[in-house]
Amino acid sequence: MSLLQWNESYSVQVAHIDRQHQTLFNMINELHEALRVGQGKGMVGKILQRLIEYTESHFKSEEATLEKSGYPELPAHRALHKALVKRVLDFQKDFEAGNTGISIELMEFLQKWLSEHIQNTDKKYSPFLNGKGVR
Repeated sequence: MSLLQWNESYSVQVAHIDRQHQTLFNMINELHEALRVGQGKGMVGKILQRLIEYTESHFKSEEATLEKSGYPELPAHRALHKALVKRVLDFQKDFEAGNTGISIELMEFLQKWLSEHIQNTDKKYSPFLNGKGVR
């Protein structure tokens, strides 16, 4: 049972970024499934840590692409990424502290944030990058 389903409406028209976004979708779905079936705290914690690490790696890659292309909105975009990482790290701390309600709140946050961030923020750079020949 997937929480998020990738489709072309999420495409930013840059292949390597789309692949990374698809991986994020898959990882969030993996975390959701682990929580849904009641996997142990240790297993869920490992998936959450992998998700955080991959998200940070994706952000660095995306920001490098934007920087190399001279994207003028990069500082604001980078600030949004930094805020997300802080928020997810806060969720992780709460999870590790045993806050049981955090799982539902975290999944709702991740689902909403990822879909809205791609649809409303990342898609803004598509024409710019495509215009620079980045596909």
